[in-house]
Formats: sequence, C-alpha cells, structure tokens
Amino acid sequence: MKASYKKYVLNFKNPSGTSRGILVQKETWFIILHKNGKFGIGECGLLKGLSADDRPEYEEVLQWTCDNVDLGKEALWDKLLPYPSIQFGVEQAFLSLNAANPFLLFPSEFTAKEKSIPINGLIWMGDEKFMHQQIQEKLKQGFNCIKMKVGAIDFERELLLLQAIRKEYSEQEISLRVDANGAFSPEEALGKLQRLSKYNLHSIEQPIKAGNPLAMRELCENSPLPIALDEELIGVSDVTKKEELLQTIRPPYIILKPSLVGGFKGSEQWIDIAEKLGIQWWVTSALESNIGLNAIAQWTYTLKNTLPQGLGTGSLYTNNIDSPLTVGNGAISYDKNKNWNTKLIEEICI
Repeated sequence: MKASYKKYVLNFKNPSGTSRGILVQKETWFIILHKNGKFGIGECGLLKGLSADDRPEYEEVLQWTCDNVDLGKEALWDKLLPYPSIQFGVEQAFLSLNAANPFLLFPSEFTAKEKSIPINGLIWMGDEKFMHQQIQEKLKQGFNCIKMKVGAIDFERELLLLQAIRKEYSEQEISLRVDANGAFSPEEALGKLQRLSKYNLHSIEQPIKAGNPLAMRELCENSPLPIALDEELIGVSDVTKKEELLQTIRPPYIILKPSLVGGFKGSEQWIDIAEKLGIQWWVTSALESNIGLNAIAQWTYTLKNTLPQGLGTGSLYTNNIDSPLTVGNGAISYDKNKNWNTKLIEEICI
C-alpha cells in the first residue's frame, strides 16, 4: 500500500465572517491511499486557530502517517491522538479504499434511496442588514431550523433580529439556534441568556469560552436557555476525561464536529457517554470540502438522530469538488443523478 498527502485550498464564494475573523480561503489536506489498482481518499479538515492539532509540525505528522500507513487504521488512530483531524482523514481513507465505491463509505437509504437529513440553515456573521437578508433567504429555501451567531455585532441589535423573526414565525414554525462562540464573559452570561430566552430559542452554543467547566456547570444549572457544548469538546481526547467533563458540566446538548474531535471513533465515544448521561447531541461539519462532508453526512445518517444536523456548508466554495450532495427544503440529500468531479479527484490523487 502506498500513501501520500496533498494540500487543497478552498476559496469562499463570499468572504465569510466567523468568530476567528473573515475567511476568504480555507486550507484542507487529503490523505490518499493506493493498493492493488484501487484508491481511497480522506480529508483532514484542519481549522486554523480552532483545531487542537493546529501546530507547526502538522505537515510532518501527515508525512509520518503516510510513511507508517501499514500500521493500519486502528493503530494509526491510537498513535495520532493529539491530531484529531488526521485521525479523521485516516478513518475516511481506509473506509474509502476498502469500499466497492470509494465515495460510498456507509451505504444506506441516504445514498441508495435519496433519503434526506434535516439540517439547520447557517447565518454568517456580518452587519444587521446582511444577517437579516440571509435569514430571509434561508426561510425561502425551506429551512425550519436556523442557526445564527450572537456576540458578533451589538447585542441589542442581535436581540432585535431575533425579535423580528419571532414576530413573523412562531417557535413551532421556526426553531432558532444561536452560537456565541464563547463571546460572553462568565459574569454577564446569565443575564444575556435570560434576555435571549424571551425569544423561545432551541439552544445556545458555547456561551462562555471553553476551559472553565465549573463556571459552565453553574451556567447550565441556572440558564433558562438550553446550552450546547461545542468548543468545550475540542482537545479532550482521553475517554476518561471526556466522561469527567460531561459529568461535571451536565449540558443539555453537545455538538460533534468529527474533524475536531477525532473522527467517527472520537465522536462515537462522546455519543456513548452523552447518552448514558441523558445528554442529547447533533453533528456539524467544520468547513470541509465535499470529500469530508460526504463522509460525515453518510455516517450521520446511520446514527438515526432526529434533530436537525449542521451539514449545510458544502455550497460555500467556488472550487469545491462536485458531488451528489444536494441541499434543498431544509435538508441534505444524495442525488444519484449528480456525479463526482472525477477529473479533479484524479488530479488530487496523482
């Protein structure tokens, strides 16, 4: 078996505002396996400034992984514990290599019968006019669950945006998720959550910065608004520490980004612990190309989670790899009439 890696730079159609600034490009990395005339491909979705493995030696670790590919998927996963995005790329690449079709990692009704997965519509950070415009577009596109950022613009304006949505759409018509990305201080957080709760929100992601579990536990105990942990999970790779974290905080929800928490295996560890503790969860992509998104969507379907997932990021790029993944009517599905851009994939895999 031969293994190699390649960097690919994704270009955003529009500059996209995040808690880490405005993005116009996003680097991603592919691991490619070749054996007996077959190939497998997996995406290592590194997010600069957020991934636990955003380290100077990242490319050296990719090379080490390729040099030691004969160790196999499980042994590599264990040795790559500090590098969750590479763990995920390795998982995908081996599943892809061993599949009858390198893009059908988890054959199911999702891929065979075009069953869909409900997803939330993502509203990007920006000024009030831009965010309101996006909200209107998502509603027209059939989304009944919308996720928007808070803490990005003036808080009073954000409340007005939520108020405007609620004036037009009830809680039964539109489920609203908000994501603070740790924007609130522990001292002000409860007061802000009390004000946000007036708009019948589904949940708020990461109201305070990760790394303060006792403050987060207190917030979860007293918040009138259900809290979902997101960044709090990043960098926690030991199963015992995962259990300690969830037992300490006891959040209503956790959010799983496979690229950031060690792929399928790392995510499933979190899910097992969460379900034992009565904690609900959903899965979110992390700006991967369609290679990574394809793997996440297929795996997510097999989990049979009925909550809207966060898998709507595939249309953000001008040079994404064309795939059968399609977003419409508030869901993501697998359109068998659409094909992968095999020419581009061949260029990547050479």
